Amino acid sequence: MALIRAIGEEFARLFKDAAPTKVLTLEASGIPMAYTAAEALGDLPLVFAKKAAPSTMIEDAYTADVKSFTKGTVSTIRVAHQYLSPGDRVLIIDDFLASGEAGVGLVTLVREAGAECVGFGAAIEKEHQGGHARLEEMGVKVESLAVITSIKDGKILFKA
Repeated sequence: MALIRAIGEEFARLFKDAAPTKVLTLEASGIPMAYTAAEALGDLPLVFAKKAAPSTMIEDAYTADVKSFTKGTVSTIRVAHQYLSPGDRVLIIDDFLASGEAGVGLVTLVREAGAECVGFGAAIEKEHQGGHARLEEMGVKVESLAVITSIKDGKILFKA
């Protein structure tokens, strides 16, 4: 838990000047880091984008289609309208940033709500897969705590 707390605190340090009012993540692996970031930013509301429509979600939702790089499947992610509003300043936190599919989908949800995405934080980025560049092209500030530049001959190479 100490590592997860340190990750959340680092995201809070990196994005505090952006003055986020909510933290958004995609269920489920990003939740611990997003929670500790929201806590470190002053107990901000934490919003989860769902990968499947739960039976309890009967209200309207913002949606975006996201292709899973690892599974090769497409999921419709969703956030109920009540959790994102115009005027929200949303910080997105996720565990991995690879091709950027999840990140683009989450930014799309934020913008569909009329809110502003003030940044995207990834614990681990696979730079060679291009997601960072895709998000920056959308005007999103991206911060990654560890950056993999390539994987060659079974060796993972990190950015210094």
